[in-house]
Amino acid sequence: MTNILKGRLKKTATKALDYIESIEVDKVLAPYDIQGSIAHLLMLSKCKIIKPAEKRKILKALKEIEIEIKQGRFKFKKELEDVHLNIEARLIEKAGEVGKKLHTARSRNDQIALDLRLYLREEIKEILFLLKNLEKVLVKKAEQNFNVIMPGFTHLQPAQPILYSHYLMAHFHAFQRDYERLVKASQGINELPLGACALAGTSFPIDRKFVAKLLGFKKVIPNSMDAVSNRDFAIDFIYAASMVMLHLSRLMNEIIIWSTPFFGFIEISDEFCATSSIMPQKKNPDVAELVRAKTSRAYGNLLSFLSLMKGLPLTYNRDLQEGNPLIIDTVSILKKSLDVAGELIKDIKVNKGNMEDALKKGFLEATEVADYLTRKGVAFRNAHQIVACIVRDLEKREKGISQLSLAELKRYSPYFSSDVKKVLNPQAIVKKKKSEGGTSQIEVRKDIKKAKGLL
Repeated sequence: MTNILKGRLKKTATKALDYIESIEVDKVLAPYDIQGSIAHLLMLSKCKIIKPAEKRKILKALKEIEIEIKQGRFKFKKELEDVHLNIEARLIEKAGEVGKKLHTARSRNDQIALDLRLYLREEIKEILFLLKNLEKVLVKKAEQNFNVIMPGFTHLQPAQPILYSHYLMAHFHAFQRDYERLVKASQGINELPLGACALAGTSFPIDRKFVAKLLGFKKVIPNSMDAVSNRDFAIDFIYAASMVMLHLSRLMNEIIIWSTPFFGFIEISDEFCATSSIMPQKKNPDVAELVRAKTSRAYGNLLSFLSLMKGLPLTYNRDLQEGNPLIIDTVSILKKSLDVAGELIKDIKVNKGNMEDALKKGFLEATEVADYLTRKGVAFRNAHQIVACIVRDLEKREKGISQLSLAELKRYSPYFSSDVKKVLNPQAIVKKKKSEGGTSQIEVRKDIKKAKGLL
């Protein structure tokens, strides 16, 4: 195949090599391959599988290669197939024949499983930071706009008045679940596969627990066959990432809707919009739309990985190579989306007046009027019917319930009294929603306080 793997096979066709090489994708794993190789080297030395002088020579070369990678001077060669063989070939160039000893008691099978775990473990740390930053932006926006009232919707139809802060905190809680989900996924990643070798372990007297401790893994994977063939950790990550993207997409979709002139609840900063090539008046929410679109790619990566794994026999199969770009692409999508979403939301301008105007449409007080009649002794189902009749009549007259006189209300039910006027304005309605988790100022203030404690 190549000089470094020249063995049973005489030659690999150029087209075959072009097809199977993966270096353009997995070169991002190079720093982690070095990290794992150093830990493996120290273990080989500790277990007296290689001599101290050999260890020193290999370690020096690995450190130099690590610097080359960091500085962008390392030359990856397609003919060497993957990241492992590229680094090993360079090691042999620098350290000579002794460099060939590093691959003792390991295989590319357990190597790639290790590299992916090290890579994901590090990337999840950054993703959690970005997710936490987005949560902070939402909480800060909720505080800044605490007394702003907007229509709440079901079926995208006006439903009841709510605090805008309550709406923002609903998204906060979705992202907090994502945070916890990613933390759990990272725990599943933190298990050491190295030492499983190709599939059966090794006859060399290695110390896997020593390597696990060096690399900060909480435990050693107990079955060598499972260690090299298991990609559950990657699927768990992509699932968790897909859920983050789902919640980002829902938020971006609402931002797109709320920013249209027909709602006008918010205004997106020009910096996160684009214009039309033909219509000079356009201000298009391109960034929000692309976050929504990239969510589909994350879903596609999840389904692709599940489909990839479903029929694979134990243990390692080259099919697993096709999972690497799915992991790397998902990491890229998620990091960029979280980063840009946080900045976009931070710069959103809230149009309080437009929200207040919207409160006058759609009979948002209807439920509270039904509750008012219920508190007066009317069975709720009957109260519901009474208010439904009022709404039906007022739709024809293009009036709101608050515009009716007490005498007009009494035509629908004798239970109406002068105190009904206290429940007909949005501020009063919101204030009354004191049930735990409700939209009253008291409850939302509690929610924000707890959220700040988590952050």
